[in-house]
Amino acid sequence: VIGAAGKIANQVLPAMRERYELTLLDLRDTNRQGQPVEGVQVADLLNPDRDTYRSHFTGVDAVVHFGFASAGRSDTDAYFQAELSNVQMAYNVYQTSVEEGVRRVVVASSNHAADYYEALILDGQRDFIDPDGRAQSDNYYGWAKEVYEHLGFVFAAGKQSVRPLENVHIRIGGPRETDVSSCEPGDMRCVRRALGAYISERDMQQLFVRSIEAEDIRDEQGVPFQIFYGISDNSRAFWSIVNARKVIGYEPQDNSEIRFADL
Repeated sequence: VIGAAGKIANQVLPAMRERYELTLLDLRDTNRQGQPVEGVQVADLLNPDRDTYRSHFTGVDAVVHFGFASAGRSDTDAYFQAELSNVQMAYNVYQTSVEEGVRRVVVASSNHAADYYEALILDGQRDFIDPDGRAQSDNYYGWAKEVYEHLGFVFAAGKQSVRPLENVHIRIGGPRETDVSSCEPGDMRCVRRALGAYISERDMQQLFVRSIEAEDIRDEQGVPFQIFYGISDNSRAFWSIVNARKVIGYEPQDNSEIRFADL
């Protein structure tokens, strides 16, 4: 598990600790609150010398990649360079996984990989987003997530490597319990987005576990590659989870309409 001290990993790790023997990696061994995360080993996956962390991949069945390099400054160049670093990290993860015999990589992507369409939906110009459609983003963060996904497909196809590397990318929606309540009164655009994007902790855990354990993730062309939207069974969803239900048997237990009915 790469980026094991991060926020999203913190939501998924409890389920993983119950099921798997884990190797946990991050740049630090504490979470955002400065609390130690049990079992985390410090490793820099941006290091171009992959031999410095290769041993962590040896004998591993699956890699779950939550890792993320943030910009140290707020200017445009800093944001772009940070996202280039994230693309490089994804390559390092994929290439080391191929070399060390890892079966599958599951990557924490983001809904921002195709966030250009979101405004069109909220403005009534489009109804739905399918993960098989063309990914378009109008910001560097989303662009990098799309590149993770496309690079993952290159590795899954196997043309550039010694063998295909199975890839699952989860476009995480809104993994927070506060998005609806943070909307201003009467801001129905904000409410619709929050209700549509919500994913509960237990649904996210299930989605990652099933993405790791599903026996066959091949697409219609036989390439072991999938993109799933990470949301609950929301009545107001505008991202499709049909393929996650079909391919890995995802059965979300929660619905934002019910979860936040009292707000």
